[in-house]
Amino acid sequence: MSPGPRRIVCLSAESTETLYLLGEEDRIVGISGFTVRPPRARREKLRISGFTSAKIERIVELEPDLVLGFSNLQADIAAELARKGLEVHIFNQRSVEEILESIGMLGRMVGAPDRAQALIDTLRSGLEAARRAALALPCRPRVYFEEWDDPLISGIRWTAELIGIVGGEDCFPELSVRPGAKNRVIADPLEVVRRAPDVLIASWCGKKFNRRRVLERDGWQGIPAVRHGRLFEIKSCDILQPGPAALSEGLRQLSQIITRCAHEMVHPNAAPTGLNFAEPAHCLGRRESP
Repeated sequence: MSPGPRRIVCLSAESTETLYLLGEEDRIVGISGFTVRPPRARREKLRISGFTSAKIERIVELEPDLVLGFSNLQADIAAELARKGLEVHIFNQRSVEEILESIGMLGRMVGAPDRAQALIDTLRSGLEAARRAALALPCRPRVYFEEWDDPLISGIRWTAELIGIVGGEDCFPELSVRPGAKNRVIADPLEVVRRAPDVLIASWCGKKFNRRRVLERDGWQGIPAVRHGRLFEIKSCDILQPGPAALSEGLRQLSQIITRCAHEMVHPNAAPTGLNFAEPAHCLGRRESP
């Protein structure tokens, strides 16, 4: 095993996924209950946390030499573990570039910088391929990304950036740059109507998307996305974990949705192309968004 911490607890799913992709999964002694990538992690590793809660004493008993967390929402957990004498690192990536940087940092922590760089290069290649493909689209659909339904919360920064990369335009760019979910609340649902999105993509933080609820919202029947049935779901575990999944599987699904909708908007009588998504991994519970 390379130098670096040998007993790591991962309080959020993206760190676990990254360590597995780097071939450093043997270092992991505890994971988040929200972890779904890779599927074998749930069989192999002890689950010791939710997202805003953790089994503090159980973590201490594992004697980790590093605990990895994410965002201000895990700050209280991190502080309590630090007071117990544990080494804690909180990542705070909110953009595509910051996600890539966090992968590089984690790679250096575990003595695998070259493998981390190879992973970053692969993800960058996918992003660039999606960006080039988007140049051929006949139009740029306006996209409303909904992270939660009550209250309405628009998408975080990396989702807005990914929408732009695959050829769409985020309807709430001024909200996407705000890091906290509470700061991305859309106070007036009719503001979505006024911005007239062509496409609605829901990712309700682990809760299954309910199409009927959207169709029943007052005044929303005139929104192009609703009127033309362009309502889609991407599972939160595919796009709202700020790690490799968002920049690969989330990117893939976004690209398919935007590509299909752009062509249907220009050629409305064309036969539907179909999205042909792979069956997504099951997501557990509601994960409060950062």
